[in-house]
Amino acid sequence: MRYQVLFVIDLKSRRVAIAGIVRDLHQAWVLNALRGLFDPIDGLLRNARYLIHDRDPLFGAEFTQFLRARATKSVRLPSRSPNLHAFAERFVGSIRRECLARVIPLGEQHLRRLVAEYAEHYNAERNHQGVGNRLLTAHERAVSPAVVGPVNRRERLGGLLSSRPSPVSRRSPRCRPWAVRPRSRYCRSIRQ
Repeated sequence: MRYQVLFVIDLKSRRVAIAGIVRDLHQAWVLNALRGLFDPIDGLLRNARYLIHDRDPLFGAEFTQFLRARATKSVRLPSRSPNLHAFAERFVGSIRRECLARVIPLGEQHLRRLVAEYAEHYNAERNHQGVGNRLLTAHERAVSPAVVGPVNRRERLGGLLSSRPSPVSRRSPRCRPWAVRPRSRYCRSIRQ
């Protein structure tokens, strides 16, 4: 069975919101999903001026009227231009490689849980090269560089994804995050 995932990326903050997962995608469902994203209290698109999308027939006249009513301009990408929506392509590639290629979803609920947990990991725990290799929502604090000790990490999806807590503590200044092996308990510098 094939499912469709509708997601939105805020290009400024790089945050991803999963609008929904459905088997049979149709325009009424897309409009209903967008209503949640334009929620005035906590919707990701509540202050959006532009919405960039591809040329799918789902994004027709009703979709454009919906956006116009919320003072958001619809920007359609040219056909056959994957480089123009590179952030979306990167997210799709990341979730395929890091999550869906390693797990066989056992049904719709399982797929929903996998995608939701990966999106949470993507927004809160995964470093992003486009924003200086930082976390998107972490409150990074200055840490004393002299403290060396165990590296704490958090596992998601049964150990499939792992990350350190946002305040990167107890790390040697010479130790680089990419030098840490996934199952290592201590971060050792090259010159000891």
